[in-house]
Amino acid sequence: MRGVSWRAGLIAIVIVVSAFYLIPPEERINLGLDLQGGIHLVLEVQSEKAVESKMSRYFTELRNRLSIDDIRTRTYKRDGLRLTVTLHRPGDRGRFLSMMQNYPDLTLEREEGTPPTFAYFLSSQQVERTKEQAIIQALETIRNRIDQFGVREPTLQRQGERRIIIQLPGVEDPSRAKSLIGKTALLEFKMVDSQANVASAVERGRGPEGLQLLYQVTRDRQTGEVLERIPLLVKREAALTGDNLTDARVEIGDRFNQSYVAIAFDSVGADAFDRLTAANVGRRLAIVLDGVIYSAPVIQERISQGRAQITGSFTLEEATDLAIALRAGALPAPVEVLEERNVGPSLGADSVRQGLISIIVGFVLVLIFMGVYYKLSGAVAIMALLFNLLILMGALGFFGATLTLPGIAGIVLTVGMAVDANVLIFERIREELRLGKTIRSAIDSGYGKAFLTILDANVTTLIAALVLLQFGTGPIKGFAVTLSIGIVASMFTAIFVTRFVYDFFLYRTDVRSLSI
Repeated sequence: MRGVSWRAGLIAIVIVVSAFYLIPPEERINLGLDLQGGIHLVLEVQSEKAVESKMSRYFTELRNRLSIDDIRTRTYKRDGLRLTVTLHRPGDRGRFLSMMQNYPDLTLEREEGTPPTFAYFLSSQQVERTKEQAIIQALETIRNRIDQFGVREPTLQRQGERRIIIQLPGVEDPSRAKSLIGKTALLEFKMVDSQANVASAVERGRGPEGLQLLYQVTRDRQTGEVLERIPLLVKREAALTGDNLTDARVEIGDRFNQSYVAIAFDSVGADAFDRLTAANVGRRLAIVLDGVIYSAPVIQERISQGRAQITGSFTLEEATDLAIALRAGALPAPVEVLEERNVGPSLGADSVRQGLISIIVGFVLVLIFMGVYYKLSGAVAIMALLFNLLILMGALGFFGATLTLPGIAGIVLTVGMAVDANVLIFERIREELRLGKTIRSAIDSGYGKAFLTILDANVTTLIAALVLLQFGTGPIKGFAVTLSIGIVASMFTAIFVTRFVYDFFLYRTDVRSLSI
């Protein structure tokens, strides 16, 4: 009786723990995109833009370094992925080559003439490496944005060379999610050239050499409608970027109760911002995000704390999304939405209802078969099957797994596989009873002889399910999750729990016949 007691305690613990992690199911079980609705996106990262951006950044950095190190140049120009520098003084050659060692991505193509002219280029290997890094960084940046957006159990995976698949279950505003995910969030600080002819630039549709024509946009805070577009000419090269941001948060202005985004720089960014504002007091500084000027205030004094504000006609939601994008970092390259599918909640509810119907129908059919063919022993198997489903759903809640439509298919398959083990055991017990063995001996032999067969069948299936879980994507993973948990649960219920029921009655009563 002692062996029966500890087994009863273990089964009771499993029941309580499973129920704890299952109830309430609407809070414990995460539903996938196909069950609760949401948005499915296929994005393509324009990785070639990352290469152009990298070369542009090198061009700006090198120009600043040349100025700081007092290395004078006769020509300094960039043509695509090539950079050409002609020194003014031949004696600067050594210092220049030493400085270029800090840029190993740039390959020296040629050196000629006196004073020397150097030509550097970005090799094909570096171009491909930059593109690959852009994809990886885009994945990480988008994942950070989605995490801060607050989506439960999102799916984010790479497809092919440049594509990213995103599934956001339960998202009620697809346009907002798409806007946040696809926002490049390239923050730049550019000096406004107030002396240039803006009207002429607007007429031509572009700024003169060295300048860029951008627009400061004012929107209605309620509707988001564009109220005014003010053209401004700014320096083409950014004086400072958002690469050194450490924080971006939403704050509310005291005077007009308007939302704005407060940003903070690290020590390097703070020093650069300090030098920028100190050298340009009285001039306008444009705060540019993704090619749009959000504000262009006049620098009233030197700002040495490394803090600034991005103001505009923000709603609280817009300011929040902007802060999320800035905190998560800028995308290394723009992304293009290739495919968008919205799954409505009603369609998801239909999927849930049909899935539940399939589980119930499968369970009822198994119940009828086991009850008719194996009588009371079949009822024991059905009880174990109910226990199996409880463990499976509780495990989904414990691991925080996502239940999908293919996952429901895995549950239906588990129902069949769970009673399959009992069928093997019951047939063995029947054989032993036909040989004239006692009930206790027939049960012992039935479970003993069927165990290795059941173990072999379930382990091989579990291995296949784990392979699907490791290497599968999307729906395949959902199927593999429920199948894996179901196999482990069925081993426990079909062998351990049903054997406990038989032993309990054998110890408690004088059983003279077995209904099987």
